[in-house]
Amino acid sequence: MRILLAEDEAQLARVLKLAMTNTGYQVDAVDNGQKAVELAQKNAYDVMILDIMMPVKDGVTALKEIRARGDRTYVIMLTAMTEVDDRVNGLDAGADDYITKPFSLKELLARLRSRERRSSRFDDRDLQFKDLALNSEEQVVESHNSISLTREETQMLAYLILNAGKQLSASDLRHHVWGADATTVDDEDVWITISYLRQKLQSIQSTTQISGAKGGPYTLKE
Repeated sequence: MRILLAEDEAQLARVLKLAMTNTGYQVDAVDNGQKAVELAQKNAYDVMILDIMMPVKDGVTALKEIRARGDRTYVIMLTAMTEVDDRVNGLDAGADDYITKPFSLKELLARLRSRERRSSRFDDRDLQFKDLALNSEEQVVESHNSISLTREETQMLAYLILNAGKQLSASDLRHHVWGADATTVDDEDVWITISYLRQKLQSIQSTTQISGAKGGPYTLKE
């Protein structure tokens, strides 16, 4: 998984990043809310961990901006024991979970493992982007008309929609589409699936496009 960590306590940030990196996660760490907003707009993450009390822009404000752009990434807020109102505000702003400081690394890593087990299953049955409507359960995408998709095409389009406007590497797509079987496929398989998706989007007369040459990165845009 790729994780965005926003924590301004330097020592805690180093410990958290080291623990998550040693577990096998890719971690981008920043020390204020504004930097978190900027990276969230640019990159696709599986989880964001945001401290509430940060300089420049606090975690709740940063989360509101991230959600306002349509980003549905799973967000864990880090809060101090006394910040009850901040926890409520964080959840109201769109946080999915929170951990109260001080906390154990075991607890955080356990929550990340739980999230990782669910990462290959998209929570939303229906997804929309511009003139596209994707029914993940039925594996059908609609625009001016509709067309059926394969499982891989459905998973790939869902991930592209959830991260519309962001550049996604072939590695990102392999991991999120094929999951545990990602080691059995390569960039060629990603390119073939992208090519079929492009043809199907054209066939339903959608104005949405998947940009990017063979090898990636790829971006869903109008």
